[in-house]
Amino acid sequence: MADRIKLGMVGGGRDAFIGGVHRMAARLDDQFELVAGALSSTPEKSLASAADIGIAADRAYGDYKAMAIREARLKDGIEAVSIVTPNHMHANVAKEFLRRGIHVICDKPLTGTLSEAKALVKAAEKSGALFVLTHNYTGYPMVRQARQMVADGDLGDIRLVQAEYPQDWLSTKLEDTGLKQAEWRTDPARSGTGGAIGDIGTHAYNLACFVSGLTLDSLAADLDTFVDGRMLDDNAHVMMRFNGRAKGMLWASQVAPGNENALRLRVYGTKGGLEWSQEDPNYLWYTPLGEPKRLITRGGAGSNDAAARVSRIPPGHPEGYLEGFATIYTEAATAIRAARDGQAAPAEVVYPTVQDGLAGVAFVDACVRSSKRNGAWVNV
Repeated sequence: MADRIKLGMVGGGRDAFIGGVHRMAARLDDQFELVAGALSSTPEKSLASAADIGIAADRAYGDYKAMAIREARLKDGIEAVSIVTPNHMHANVAKEFLRRGIHVICDKPLTGTLSEAKALVKAAEKSGALFVLTHNYTGYPMVRQARQMVADGDLGDIRLVQAEYPQDWLSTKLEDTGLKQAEWRTDPARSGTGGAIGDIGTHAYNLACFVSGLTLDSLAADLDTFVDGRMLDDNAHVMMRFNGRAKGMLWASQVAPGNENALRLRVYGTKGGLEWSQEDPNYLWYTPLGEPKRLITRGGAGSNDAAARVSRIPPGHPEGYLEGFATIYTEAATAIRAARDGQAAPAEVVYPTVQDGLAGVAFVDACVRSSKRNGAWVNV
C-alpha cells in the first residue's frame, strides 16, 4: 500500500513481549510502516533494539523526547506513535507526541494513577490528535457481534453482567526470579496502584462495558495479595452497580492454578443472554429466553455484519489475539486518514479512546479505595 501510515514506537525493545505484538498487529493489514523508535530505557539498548528490527540508524533514538522533537520537524516524520512502555511512562511519553500533533496508539491501562489519567485526557483534547487505547479484546469479531446484538435489543433490557479474567502465572513470587514481565507488573512505581485489577481486571471491565453499553456508577471491591511479600493485589472480587438497574460481578486473578488467559463475559437481559470466552474466541452462545441455547460461530449462520467487518479468514479457522490488536490498528488507520481531511471516521469504526482509558483507571482507583475500606461501596 503506497499510503502506509508512518509509525514510530516507544518501548518494545529487546526482551519486551508486547512490543512485538504491536509490531505484528500494525503490519497485519498493511496499514502502517514502522520507521522510527525509542525502544528502550537506555540509549545503548534502544539503538541495538532498533537495529534488530530494521529501523534505520538515523531514525533510531536514545530517548522518546528527542524522537518526538525531531520526527515532528521531519518532512516525512511519523504520523502516529505506538506506546508500549510500562504503565508509569504512558502519560509523559504521550504528552510529548500529542503536543506536536502526532496521533497516539497506547497500550492499556492508560496510566498508573487517576490524576495522571485526568491530565492526559486534557492533553489529548487540547492537541486535537487521535488517542487510541489498545484494549485488543474489543477487536474480536464475536465481541463485535455481541455488542451489536445488545445494541439491536436482542437481549432486551440488560440486567446482569459477569466478567472474569483468571490466570495462574503469578501463583509464586515470580518477580524475584528476574523475569521482566513479572517485575514491573508487581511494582507500584511502574504498574500503578493496581496489580491484577489493573493488569487484567481493566480488560474484563472494559469488555463488560464495551459489549453491554452500560456505564458504571459504584462498586464494592475486595482486593487480596495472596503471595507473601508482593506489593500489589493478585486477586480481586468486585460487585458493580451500573447506571439504571443493572448489576455486575467481576473476578480477576493471577493466582488461580489451571487458568492461562481465561477471559469470559456473560450478559443477561429481559429477553435473553450471551456468553463468550476468549480461549474459544470464534464462538458466541446466545440463549433467547425460553428457547434452546444457540451457538453462533464467526462467519457462520447468525453471524452479523459487525463481526464480518473485522474478520479476515474463512470460518472455522482460529482468529483471535493478534488479529484483535490488528483490528484496533486498522480502525486507527481509518480514523487517521479521515483526520487528514478534517473529518470524523465512519460511524462503524470503533476503538477504545482516551475516555475509555480514563474510565479504566477510575475503575482501578475505586477498587483500591473500596478495598481499603473493607469492601465498602464507593462511587466511580
